[in-house]
Amino acid sequence: MKAITFTDFGDADVLQLTDAPAPEVRATDLLVRVYAAGVNRADLTHRTGGYGRPNFGDSTIMGLEIAGEVIQAGSETSGFKVGDRVMGVVGGGAYAELARIDYRMAMPIPPALDYVHAAAIPEVFVTAHEAMLHLGRLTRGNSVLIHAAAGGVGSAAVQLAYATGATIFATAEGSKLERVAQLGAEVTIDYRSQDFAEVIAKATNGRGVDVVIDFVGAPYFARNIASLAHGGRLVQVGILGGGGEVGVELEQILYRHLQIIGTVMKSRPQHEKHAMVRRFREHWLDRFAGGASLEPVVDSTFKLAHAADAHRRMESSANVGKIILITDALESA
Repeated sequence: MKAITFTDFGDADVLQLTDAPAPEVRATDLLVRVYAAGVNRADLTHRTGGYGRPNFGDSTIMGLEIAGEVIQAGSETSGFKVGDRVMGVVGGGAYAELARIDYRMAMPIPPALDYVHAAAIPEVFVTAHEAMLHLGRLTRGNSVLIHAAAGGVGSAAVQLAYATGATIFATAEGSKLERVAQLGAEVTIDYRSQDFAEVIAKATNGRGVDVVIDFVGAPYFARNIASLAHGGRLVQVGILGGGGEVGVELEQILYRHLQIIGTVMKSRPQHEKHAMVRRFREHWLDRFAGGASLEPVVDSTFKLAHAADAHRRMESSANVGKIILITDALESA
């Protein structure tokens, strides 16, 4: 099979389309002919050596989410058969013509969706649901601040918050704010020219928001804490702006009854990942049917052979929504 591989960590030019052995199908695996694969920030970290190893524990080929057709089912799988259209999260191996996926991480593709839009769902919507609704416990009538709201997880979180009935504050680059508003954000904030903590304090008469979903990290931490209402929850999903040490007065946590929660999907035990996918599937999958309220946001598509260009697109931060790789097989699907 054809796959994207690299021999040295580095910039996007290290990515090459080469021949690679097909993955071995284990008892709980589905073998999928990949038609589309999502590109994620984790792939950039993988490529540049940020994880310190060449794989995610399941494949030396990068990539975390796929959409395609089942061509083989392991002996201990259930709920899927050869010929089914599936999408889901893999432990590596998505940048290839064939990929294996634990059947408990797979979901049927809603009939109204094509493979490209299906590939824009698994990683970002599962992550958004887990962070904001399961851990952040966002409910109807709550308010939420979503950072990086034009990105993959951010745009998914805005839609899920809107569908939940929450009031949404969202940060993004100024040129992307109109699209974020279209997805359901009530108050949009240009992170380059506005202080989000000041905007929230003014808009809420000093109350703050119930939940903050943050991907940036240290540069936002103090203002995130300041933006929380009494009993509020900060859910830290990423550290794109930098990690390291942060400071907070413990009295703020104690007397305001605040909670700080961290979550990363890829480092969780497999049974917890299964539960994350199940929770998302049970709550939201039907909402992607034709005419329903949820919409996978696709920024652009690139052929698998042009994975380097897809990475450059993501590194430019110009995208709104997901960047998708497509295989040659998609043309005949």
